Amino acid sequence: MKHEVQGYPTMKVFRKGESTEYRGARKADGIVSYMQKQAAPAITDLDSANFEEFKNSDRVIVVAYANDDASKAELKNIAEKMRDDFMVGLVADEALAKEHGVTQLPTVVVYKQFDEGRNDLEGIIDADKVEAFIKAHSIPLVDEIDASNFQLYAESGLPLAYLFSDDEDTLKTHLDVIKPFAEKYKGKMNFVYIDAIKYAGHAGNVGLKENFPAVAIQNLETGAKYPFDQSTALTAEKLEPFFADYLDGKIKATVKSAEIPADNNGPVKVVVADQFNELVLDKSKDVFLEVYAPWCGHCKNLEPIWTQLGEHLAKQGLANDILIAKMDGTENDIPEEGGFQVEGFPTLKYFKGGEAIDYDGDRSFDDLVKFLNEHNSKGVTIKAEEEAEEEAKESGGGNTHDEL
Repeated sequence: MKHEVQGYPTMKVFRKGESTEYRGARKADGIVSYMQKQAAPAITDLDSANFEEFKNSDRVIVVAYANDDASKAELKNIAEKMRDDFMVGLVADEALAKEHGVTQLPTVVVYKQFDEGRNDLEGIIDADKVEAFIKAHSIPLVDEIDASNFQLYAESGLPLAYLFSDDEDTLKTHLDVIKPFAEKYKGKMNFVYIDAIKYAGHAGNVGLKENFPAVAIQNLETGAKYPFDQSTALTAEKLEPFFADYLDGKIKATVKSAEIPADNNGPVKVVVADQFNELVLDKSKDVFLEVYAPWCGHCKNLEPIWTQLGEHLAKQGLANDILIAKMDGTENDIPEEGGFQVEGFPTLKYFKGGEAIDYDGDRSFDDLVKFLNEHNSKGVTIKAEEEAEEEAKESGGGNTHDEL
């Protein structure tokens, strides 16, 4: 498909006939904000006439105060890269800069309609440093999270600490406990609170039981989850070592796993989270893994083909070279070592030497065999079914009569 529409609803932004993914919020104000950024130039030149209007045109605005060519060139690259998320302005007039409290050029200022109102970064404009600064300071210290702003946190690259609350009367008390940690770990971890009644199901996604209030940390890049002990009171004294130990890498992620099957000798190996590293990341063999959901129609259609594939490899004596495996994604988490998150069912991944390749092709038997022949690291060739059957007949000497 030309515009790669793979599900509904799909939103696209068209510019000069070319489409790009819509990556903004899906509420009216979020859509308006996103499209304003798309319609505006990557950088807006600012003067005393248009400065205030520009600064107040969105919840977060980035203004660079610079008048040298090197800074302007670097700023242009930054603005083009971040235009989906931020409107960027340029002030080259030193007098105007001083009016707004900027005494050193170049300086990048993040103006925002929350928290302290602005953050300044002085010095040479370096793309990586500026982008990290903008991302860190464009997110509120503590804010309510829902479907409309989740993507903002997902793209920040920082772990996310949740406070689940089901009681408005006690929410402020718990926020007062959380906010000092948000200030202390700003730029290292984001903090949010979430409606535990409306999003009770999400508690399970981060390893919590539906018993609130509760706190958990999630690595949004890997999906790893770190729930705070729900039998412990949410006090500053108890939470301090939890947050500190997480950032120091001293806490092990909670991984949901089904029981290890007692019998696992079929043509398709059953994988559970507790054996993921042992079976899937085994560098001595290639592993073709399907992550499925029992209720998924596409998964049900694939099941007999997946079994056929496992049987076909076994018949050719290749089961020890290439393992065909499946894992119930509703009962098992992907460990951090797996290096991916499941975004839909079925998800097919081919592991060789512990590294994963996405399979996005047709799910027919022939195409799966073709993929294995092209990508396996064992130097083996999987014969087509007809060819394998013919060889089997020939190896039997062509005598198909029963003997008395």
